Order: sequence, then structure tokens, then C-alpha cells
Amino acid sequence: MKKVHNFNAGPSILPRVAIENTANAILDLNGIGMSILEISHRSKDFQAIIDEAVALFKEQLGIPEGYHVLFLGGGASMQFCMVPYNLMEKKAAYLETGVWAKKAIKEAKLFGEVLIVGSSADKNFSYIPKGWEIPKDVDYMHITTNNTIYGSEIRYDMDSPVPLVADMSSDIFSRPVDVSKYALIYGGAQKNLGPAGATFVIVREDILGKVSRVIPSMLDYRTHIKEGSMFNTPPCLPIYTIMETLRWLKSIGGVKVMEEMNKKKAAVLYDAIDSSKIFVGTVEKDSRSLMNVCFVMKPDYQNLEEEFMNFAKSKGMIGIKGHRSVGGFRASIYNAMPIESVQALVDCMKEFEASKA
Repeated sequence: MKKVHNFNAGPSILPRVAIENTANAILDLNGIGMSILEISHRSKDFQAIIDEAVALFKEQLGIPEGYHVLFLGGGASMQFCMVPYNLMEKKAAYLETGVWAKKAIKEAKLFGEVLIVGSSADKNFSYIPKGWEIPKDVDYMHITTNNTIYGSEIRYDMDSPVPLVADMSSDIFSRPVDVSKYALIYGGAQKNLGPAGATFVIVREDILGKVSRVIPSMLDYRTHIKEGSMFNTPPCLPIYTIMETLRWLKSIGGVKVMEEMNKKKAAVLYDAIDSSKIFVGTVEKDSRSLMNVCFVMKPDYQNLEEEFMNFAKSKGMIGIKGHRSVGGFRASIYNAMPIESVQALVDCMKEFEASKA
């Protein structure tokens, strides 16, 4: 197979062992003579899979008692609706740090008043806002911890006087998380966990059932808690891959080891950008993401962007084109990205620069 370096933002790189084991399960799940694609979600074979996936979630994140792990459909975008549907009685607070936060805000406004407590829209979301406070009279506070498009990240667990809700789609399991500080964490699986099609939700049960509105069964978290994520047919294949990815994460030492690996990978790439004559980062240094590294050509070299893109592609670099709202380049270096691939990108950048600068 041709050697490529997959920097796609999502769906994105997965551990090779998780891909291979998923491929084997598609052909024959655990020697039962059937594929994971065709077994009943009510079978003991699939129940064992979802039970292990939930157990690994709880173990690797140290999830306390009183929380439930759910596997749903609809992506994080469905959670933009489900969160206020279930939690907002009158008013909620949101931190606006990018496109996905804006979309969450748009949906929340359908259910009540939304306070935007801080925003970095004034500088194209190139930093995490500072100096903002969480109001005490809101039903919950919502943050987006990592901004895939713009490359900024909140890498700490804040204290909140109200239930704290976090979209962790693109940085879940990239670092230790004090889950006890959150009332609800959600995200799409297609960054650090598995293929597209599954959504994870970690929810503290005591925050539910407090709104006066009637909630449709499918959109009520209590439905999915009661039914063990099987109110309807769950995304069986993605859940299997999530289980395999978490087995891999556990085998390498868990989230503490993963965080150190991610810091090293990011440092290699950011150091190369900061020392470059032709490349420059787009995010303020204290807000930089460890997952999505965004950079552009300096003004004098912007005419070389397409040429570099083609050069990088010839070297096996896949998925580094920046989002249209930022331009330039974006290297997504999620958990499964080996440091060798990051170094290959750096070598590619340096070789191109040596021929131009």
C-alpha cells in the first residue's frame, strides 16, 4: 500500500490496529460466522461490544458515579439541539470560539435566551477569549474545547457555578479530563475515536428532567439512558471501532501518556512554523491547539501556496489544505497520528522553503 501521511480533519486517521481489527470483524466477528455488519444489535455478541466500549470510556476518563455514557446518531450537530432541548428552561451562556460554537448558539436560541459571554470573532477566532465570567443565573454554560477549523483549544477544566457543557468532538481522549467538572460532554466520533456515524454523550443524570417542555422520546437523554443506547438501532460498526480504538489507547498507557505524545508532536510542528522564513501560524501562541495546527504563507510568499500544496501532495501529505474561512494549511494531528508523519511534514516544509527562501 502506498505510504501517505493522513492529516485530514475528520473523518481522520485511526490506529492501524483498530482499522485491521474492524476489517476482520466485518469479515467474521470473533469467529461466529457472521459480520459485525449483519448481527443483531440485540444479540449477546453486540451487547458485549457496547458494554466494553462504555466500560473503557469510564475507565480511561475516570468517569465518576452518576454519569452515563451514550452512543447516539446525528453527530455533534444533533447535540446542538438536544442540549438546550433537555437543559434550557429560560437562559444559557455560550462561549463563541468558532463555527461550531456559532452553530450551537444558533440552535440554542430556538429554546430561550442565549448570552454570549465571550467571543473571538473579532480576529477570525484566532484566540480563546479571556476575562469572561460565567453567569450564575443561567441554566448551563456551553464551551467548545477544540476548534477544528481555526486551530485553537481550551486545554483545562474550568470551574463553573452552573452545569458545564462541552463539545469535545475533536480533542476527547487527547488529555486527562476531570469529568466531575462537567454536567455533559458530547462529540462526534470521527476525530479521535472511530469512523463517522456515532456520537458519544457523557451526561450526569441529575441534571435531567428539570425543564417544563415536553421532549420527544428520541431527543430525550433519559430515553437513551433507560434503553442503554438501544432505543433505536445504534451505529454498530462505529461503536465496534470505538471499542478497538480505546483498547489501543489503554494499551499505550492511557490519556496521560497520550497527552505527552500529543505535546511532543505539536511542538515539532509549531517549532518548525515559528522558525520558518515563509510559514506563519494563524493562532495566538497561548491558544494553540494540539490537535489542529493551522498556518499560512507569510505575505511575501502567499503566491507559493498552491505550489507548496502540490509539492506536499507529491511527498504523500494528504489533507493539509486549510478550511476556506482561514485559508493556507491545516495539519490535523490527532491521537493516532505518529510523530514520524509530523516529522515528514516538517521535512517537506523545510525542503520546500530551502528551494524558495
